[in-house]
Amino acid sequence: MAKIVVFGAGGHAGRKTVVEAAARGHQVTAVVRDPAKYADLAAAAPGVTVVAGDVTDALSVTAVAAGHDAAISTAARMDVPADEFFTAAARALADGLAAAGVTRLVVVGIGTTLEVTPGVPIYDTPDFPADFRPFSLGHAAELDVLRATDERLDWLVLAPPPVFLDDEGPKTGAYRFGDERVPEHSGESFAYADLAAAVVDETENPRHHRALVSVAS
Repeated sequence: MAKIVVFGAGGHAGRKTVVEAAARGHQVTAVVRDPAKYADLAAAAPGVTVVAGDVTDALSVTAVAAGHDAAISTAARMDVPADEFFTAAARALADGLAAAGVTRLVVVGIGTTLEVTPGVPIYDTPDFPADFRPFSLGHAAELDVLRATDERLDWLVLAPPPVFLDDEGPKTGAYRFGDERVPEHSGESFAYADLAAAVVDETENPRHHRALVSVAS
């Protein structure tokens, strides 16, 4: 049993990840901005504690992560420019986790940062919708920050396939890891429950290190 801190625990990926980790017997600290809005999260599974925290503030990250074995971030903000939020979060996680003595970090990324050909991510393809590009660029900037961190931070960004992410779909366990290329994927959707299982698998038993890796079925 491990102690795992999950940032962005109130979102779709965060909730599924909290429940998955707790179901495996881990002690989970679920970090949200306003715990009063997430009373149901603490009741979702045994071993879950909901606390207030700010993933973009290194001191806050240190305070909530201290004493944990690993960290997961599924955090996102739609009311803040993506490049500002994701780079601030990456820097705060790197600095805050180092101060807390936590070396393993698994981050949920986005499929549009995966490459269609070497050096060409989906968001740089000609037909990519302009409205979605800033959010993808924010995730790409986050990757740049993580790649520049001290090598003692064992980070991993897991990107689901660029398809509909299903909040209601059951966990199948039928997922596989790839690399930074767009993976072949069966079906038109991918379950958040399977994404959460992959995230917790990589938190429990790290196989990929300091890299962007796809996960698909």
